[in-house]
Amino acid sequence: MATKPNLALTTSPTHTLRLSPVPIPIPKPTECLIHMRATGICGSDVHFWKDGAIGSSKVTGELGLGHESAGEVVGVGDGVEGWRVGDRVALENGIPCSLPSCTPCRTGAYHGCPSITFFSSPPVDGTLRRYHAHPAAWLHRLPDSLSFEEGALLEPLSVALAGIERAGLRLGDALVICGAGPIGLCCLLAANAAGAAPVVVTDVDEGRLEFARGLVPRARTVLVGKGEGPEGVAGRVKEALGREAGLVLECTGVESSIHGAIYATRFGGSVYIIGVGKDFQTIPFMYASFREIDIRFQFRYHETYPKAITLVSEGLIDLKPLVTHRFPLEQAVEAFEAASTPAAKAVKVQILDN
Repeated sequence: MATKPNLALTTSPTHTLRLSPVPIPIPKPTECLIHMRATGICGSDVHFWKDGAIGSSKVTGELGLGHESAGEVVGVGDGVEGWRVGDRVALENGIPCSLPSCTPCRTGAYHGCPSITFFSSPPVDGTLRRYHAHPAAWLHRLPDSLSFEEGALLEPLSVALAGIERAGLRLGDALVICGAGPIGLCCLLAANAAGAAPVVVTDVDEGRLEFARGLVPRARTVLVGKGEGPEGVAGRVKEALGREAGLVLECTGVESSIHGAIYATRFGGSVYIIGVGKDFQTIPFMYASFREIDIRFQFRYHETYPKAITLVSEGLIDLKPLVTHRFPLEQAVEAFEAASTPAAKAVKVQILDN
């Protein structure tokens, strides 16, 4: 049961960041009340705080942040079956309508549901709070071998797994990953488990590349110099890879990085853009056209949590090293400062509550 005051981390259209008391929710008949034990700070959380928007999704009022979460069931709605107090869970935070009349839901692409509710996407509050009521159908049981921290990391891992699956990566495929942030590193871990070889990772920060090599020692890395042109970067990527890339996972959303990804790709290859970037960007259109390069995009994920739990619990993917900074809930504002300050050298910042 809920025994402590509820606290929530919010931002606003004026870019404030505030930890405030909020009511403890009463779970509906189809919901469970969750004590959030671990929540990671995503780049999108920082975007909503700093920029007030991601694309057409804009912060128009007080908005609770956070969607990378795991916790413990402390209350169960009257109509819920299969869950009980004390169960350990990871939260899938995109809740579709699930109506038979909805084509995305009916065909299994529920992440494309036009009526989807995604916690922390305006105007829906997020899960960075002590207590949160969540639909029981979108909870995933954590095995005893997984910590709450690992449970919260299943969300960024889900993004990576969706990219790997959508791209059709196969054993022995050469791969380039642009960006060694949390999503890029999750892609590296997933690609390594999938048998991609060789793998090149790019980033503007040598510390991040060193971190990538620590996770997967066989990874080849390319440091992108300040002001370096994308064609020059692409040349060094191809040299490190030993060939032109058949597949690039672009995890930054930065225009120059997307250009470099395209220039590094072979005839008939593919660039999958996972990163979040500016609303409108240019691309080397005719270069991609003359080389039949497929440029595709990814929006979140679907049906990834069970697979992610299996891969981590079976030891094929080790997420534990990704958490570099931990803060108690009462220091959530300080946690965001660390997550958004390059000098802190944070990879994944998590906010924990006992």
